[in-house]
Amino acid sequence: MVQKKLLLIVGPTAVGKTDLSISLAQHFNGAIISGDSMQVYRNLDIGTAKVSREEMQNVKHYMLNIRNVDERFSVADFIQECRQRITVISNAGKLPIIVGGTGFYLQALLDNFKLGDHSYDRSQLIRTKWHQYAQVQGKDALWKKLADIDPQAAAKIPVNNEQRVVRALEVFEKTGQLFSSQDDQADAEFDPLIIGLTSERQLLYERINKRVELMLNAGLLDEARWLYEKGGEQLPAGRGIGYKEFYAYFNGEKDFAEAVSDVKRNSRRYAKRQLTWFRNKMDVRWFDLLKNEEDKHKIMKEILKWLDKE
Repeated sequence: MVQKKLLLIVGPTAVGKTDLSISLAQHFNGAIISGDSMQVYRNLDIGTAKVSREEMQNVKHYMLNIRNVDERFSVADFIQECRQRITVISNAGKLPIIVGGTGFYLQALLDNFKLGDHSYDRSQLIRTKWHQYAQVQGKDALWKKLADIDPQAAAKIPVNNEQRVVRALEVFEKTGQLFSSQDDQADAEFDPLIIGLTSERQLLYERINKRVELMLNAGLLDEARWLYEKGGEQLPAGRGIGYKEFYAYFNGEKDFAEAVSDVKRNSRRYAKRQLTWFRNKMDVRWFDLLKNEEDKHKIMKEILKWLDKE
């Protein structure tokens, strides 16, 4: 099976993913798929940091405004919609670029998730077990587990590459076959490259707080009130950060400043959780465009090397 090239750009909010993705799409003849499960909802533009028509710079964007706020959008829906867009983009001779999104959804896509596939559920359980083992016992102990089972695989996988070590242990636990004896990519649908953007925590948190203020100036409160009046927490779209925090304010249970503080706090916490997921569970190449402009050239080189690889 010929694998489809798939570029993913991940990282917390306010770190520069949108600007980078448009620049890369223009340079590498790409089209962009939003990986954000909230940006699929119509009328939720400000709180989801949805790219504007002007910001798109004529680059084609997919997976925006495809659901009403009262419609569910599950991980299975995400996978199905993404696959369709990736096929359309690839068949047009363009590079599909997924921007943003939660780690679980993106991992499910790359792992060829199928609705009702119990083997996927088992894979998640196995991975969670080994990642928890690494957290408690350390990465050295995790790697030694693999070395005992499959020394050939362990010799090729660095101790610090927890994601790859866990993958090798998962393959052995699920199939009884050594990871070193298998072509791990043989059945993969995609050939992915995951570019991660991040920076030092204090700078990230300052930018997240500033992003919330800019959203408020752009009309976030009106957008949140519209969602609240549509049904708020009872809606599939109603639990998004940037919206749910204002419901108590609309109910008269909190003051405005407290609601804004909650938005900033929840946004920071979400960013921290996402970074932890990506670092521990996915094979991401990390860059800091906020502190080092040269990192953009490094990203370009990584992509060129990956595209040239068969």
